[in-house]
Amino acid sequence: MSLFKRSALVAAVVGGLTLALAAPASAHVTVNPNTATPGGYTKVTFRVPNEKDNANTTKLEVALPAGQPIASVSTKPIPGWTAVTEKTKLTTPIKSDDGDITEAVTKITWTADATSAIKPGQFQEFDVSLGPLPTSGQMVFKALQTYSDGDVVRWIDEPTTDGTEPDHPAPVLKLTAATAPAAPAATTSSAKGTDAFGIAGFVAGLLALILALLAYQRAARKPTETAGSADESSPEKVTAARS
Repeated sequence: MSLFKRSALVAAVVGGLTLALAAPASAHVTVNPNTATPGGYTKVTFRVPNEKDNANTTKLEVALPAGQPIASVSTKPIPGWTAVTEKTKLTTPIKSDDGDITEAVTKITWTADATSAIKPGQFQEFDVSLGPLPTSGQMVFKALQTYSDGDVVRWIDEPTTDGTEPDHPAPVLKLTAATAPAAPAATTSSAKGTDAFGIAGFVAGLLALILALLAYQRAARKPTETAGSADESSPEKVTAARS
């Protein structure tokens, strides 16, 4: 087998393994983005792909953490889907500018009509506005995905302590402080410096190429000139000149 064919075979095997490993992760119910600013308001999107080839996804249920009540929860309308929120009485009311909030949304259920279910090879996104968020930690949204054949996939496994991914991970929103953006002036200066070095390198390379070509032309002319001088000083030509 030639080197080219061996390289192509290795590339094909590596590409196949990469796709095989990436496929299961992309099929999970996820929350996007998966980070938010603690104590603030945010809009999250629950992305639901259909994993089956012979059934449609007809319902999604998302549970909000009972121990992290959110004062304001609202859903975005989706054509063909009906959203219903369930509230729970709070043991400790939430303080707000409008007074104490004694109940909070703890579950959202989206149900599709007969023509709007998520078909095989498709996905749907469900937007939710939340706030104010907890001031630290993370929020785990346990989700149930119901199919038209009656099967229910429970995306309820919480994150593991060793970093490995469980079989049916629940969507997780991590609460992290926003980082300050980099100073644009430093970036611009660095870019200009890089451009200047690039131009200088190009000019130096061009000069080196010209000098190399000139040296090659001189070297090519020298054998011809030497041969011409030798012909003029040969004994036959000298004798002919004397006669």
